[in-house]
Amino acid sequence: MTTHMAREVAEIPEATARFLLHSAGVVEKAALSLRKADPALVVTVARGSSDHAATYLKYAIELLAGIPVASVGPSVASIYGRPLRLSGAACIGISQSGRSPDIVEMMRAAGAGGAIPIAITNFADSPMALACTHCLPLHAGEEKSVAATKTFVTSVLAGLALLAEWQDDAALRAALHALPEAFSAALELDWSPLSDRLSRASHAYVLGRGPAFAIAAEAALKLKETCGLHAESYSAAEVLHGPAAIVQAQFPVLALGVEDAALPHVATTAGRLAGQGADVFLTGTTAPGVTTLPSVAGLHPLVAPLVLAVAFYAFAEHLSRRRGFDPDTPPHLRKVTETV
Repeated sequence: MTTHMAREVAEIPEATARFLLHSAGVVEKAALSLRKADPALVVTVARGSSDHAATYLKYAIELLAGIPVASVGPSVASIYGRPLRLSGAACIGISQSGRSPDIVEMMRAAGAGGAIPIAITNFADSPMALACTHCLPLHAGEEKSVAATKTFVTSVLAGLALLAEWQDDAALRAALHALPEAFSAALELDWSPLSDRLSRASHAYVLGRGPAFAIAAEAALKLKETCGLHAESYSAAEVLHGPAAIVQAQFPVLALGVEDAALPHVATTAGRLAGQGADVFLTGTTAPGVTTLPSVAGLHPLVAPLVLAVAFYAFAEHLSRRRGFDPDTPPHLRKVTETV
């Protein structure tokens, strides 16, 4: 049986190309607004997978633009009714549906507080989009599986496209236009050694640093919701400040390494945990005692973690079915979650 999740993961290269083709104009308009305003702060508003996309953009913006990025709790506006002073800031709201009342209210409040509100959503006519000055529609097409995949990837892509235009960064712009091909290559990667290990697991850690930490968080969420596996994400540095204490013999660990400045540090952590007896799987490089998983090499460091996410999604869909789950319909979850 072919699941909705499998079909939607396979559509990622096409969805990426569609976004790049159809959203260039709105991205340029929003980027021009940011250049004129020259914000000293960016805040993000999101939940779930969309919040992991926001975390990815936090690292990308801080690394490329040198501007601090903070996540704002939607309940500050929706439940507590507290206005925030956001003059001189930009506010990026990310929501696949654009319909969750708390996200919508926080974006309205951000605009009222002086921020430039920018919506990233699959629905350009959604309440969140209408509450914002700018909207970057994903053009991802319908996503039937409860587990967000192509909308997550295109949400990150939208933010990176905005960043590339805002900063007029030719290298990042070129890397984004090469992503459909890189995603297609990622879909062909064989992560069966990790599948063999996690098919019988009850828990796992997923590690990363920088933008790859956001992908670690997204991967841990997908392992929970599609595979019934208790997974936790950590920075490859933070895991050593306490969580490593429970890593003992055969504890499964996935360490997401990419070709950036953090790679030697991720590899060192992976090797240390393997030395404690863990079953460690690592991308991007090798380390003593670990199993190296294949990845797409030679990528811009700000897009490489996103390409890993595509490889992970294909792996997770297969693992879900191997563990006896239906990845399209996780228990107790719905496609659109509306919170206040």
